Amino acid sequence: MNPVVLCTVARMMAPVLLLFSLVLTVRGHDSPGGGFVGGLLATAAFTLLLVAQPEELVRRRPRVDPTRLAITGLLVALGSGLPALFLGRPFLTGLWAQVPLPGGGALKLGTPQLFDAGVYLLVLGTAMAFILGLLHGEEEEAREREG
Repeated sequence: MNPVVLCTVARMMAPVLLLFSLVLTVRGHDSPGGGFVGGLLATAAFTLLLVAQPEELVRRRPRVDPTRLAITGLLVALGSGLPALFLGRPFLTGLWAQVPLPGGGALKLGTPQLFDAGVYLLVLGTAMAFILGLLHGEEEEAREREG
């Protein structure tokens, strides 16, 4: 495949994949999807960019440490179960609240959505750490062969 075509397609598709991963995560509580599938799709978007970009960009790409992202996701997912404990219910029991919207209607928010967001970050961070580790190992191997 022509690298120009790959780079162009990657730049156009990555934002679409990231947006779709967020849609899957948000609607995952009521329909198929959720944090796990959304996190995997976000990882696919970033991996597509890593494959298409020149090496200099790949080295500068992670603005957030994937390990810290995974730890944050784990803490958010675990923290989503704490409100139920404070109310005397079992850990990770879903709690819901209605937030009134201007113009009528209400927005339904709950701890399961917070759990999905944590799983999203955990999966994205873990998978990206794995992929970047493989890429780093490949670079080390290439340097050893040269020198």
